Amino acid sequence: MDVQGSCSDQFSAVREVFADSLRSGADVGASVAVYLDGEPVVDLWGGYADPARTQPWQRDTITNVWSITKTMTALCALLLIDRGELDLCTPVAKYWPEFGSAGKEHIEVRHLLSHTAGLPDWDQPMTLDDLCDWEKATTLLGRQAPRWLPGTASGYHRFTHGFLIGEVIRRISQQTTGAFFAEQIAARLNADFHIGLPAEDDHRVSEVIPAPGPAPAANPRVSIPVGAYVTPQDTWTAQWHRAEIPAAAGYGNARSVAAIQSVVASGGQTPSTRLLSEATCRTVFDEQSHGVDLVLGIPLRFGIGYALSADDAPVSTPNPNTAYWGGRGGSLIINDHAARMTITYVMNQMTHLGLTDPRGHKLIQAAYKALPH
Repeated sequence: MDVQGSCSDQFSAVREVFADSLRSGADVGASVAVYLDGEPVVDLWGGYADPARTQPWQRDTITNVWSITKTMTALCALLLIDRGELDLCTPVAKYWPEFGSAGKEHIEVRHLLSHTAGLPDWDQPMTLDDLCDWEKATTLLGRQAPRWLPGTASGYHRFTHGFLIGEVIRRISQQTTGAFFAEQIAARLNADFHIGLPAEDDHRVSEVIPAPGPAPAANPRVSIPVGAYVTPQDTWTAQWHRAEIPAAAGYGNARSVAAIQSVVASGGQTPSTRLLSEATCRTVFDEQSHGVDLVLGIPLRFGIGYALSADDAPVSTPNPNTAYWGGRGGSLIINDHAARMTITYVMNQMTHLGLTDPRGHKLIQAAYKALPH
């Protein structure tokens, strides 16, 4: 199985692990990237873009990265914070007045960014059409009461996260999240990542491949009803490609995710521009909650827009100042502020393993072993 791209000698173990994952069939098509100080030291791709294994995964192949999109939406909010247009400790209702009802008057912006707002889902079933209707999705959330006391615990906001933060971004910037992201972040960093995919890019998409076997049984510690559910097959549609669903419908590859997210690891500075201040990057690591997540049923420590490293975290790294998140099916992003390193893994073959998927973990371990001790 040919692996394409570039990899510094220092990180040759990452190439070996990646090649083995493709060779073994654990991956169908995938990409991996490692950035140090905002510069690429690993940019690899390989395998196939289709389940039949007839179309090679190319340099510019992109795929739906699911919840990795949340880290891009968080970056939009961080940019507004950096400019003084958004404040983490201010009630959401200051920016979105209709939100301040049904017990949500005191929900602050930081609660939205840390999954602690108590709005993990809608109170009614939501179809794909509903998720693609921005006004309906946000209006319903604006009227809804929180399911627990905001700020006291995290409960993963699977889809609502992007609508909640996205509406605040829209109220401030007068732009949709996809347009704001494209103009203010992707264009400035020359990164091939999209929240709302233009039709001319459809031919480059490797559609996600559903995980084999039945989904695992629900965690007995979780009793949050599901209002919105999207199947992998739903994401194959033009409707999903075009929809700006800022929690789950982002398109990119490991290179484009790393090129953008490395801003956090490198203190806001990239080789070409300063996107954020060092101080704003540090706010990512301000702990907002630490405990068993009420939706996922696993221990999580949340900062601002990302989960943070912890002894009980599902993603293990040697450094304490590490922010991470994963996408449904296995994709992963690690931002290590201490090592100034970003590690990203994006693939098309989904699994049911979530943040414990060994494919990404093996790549993380190989990347850390390459660092000088």
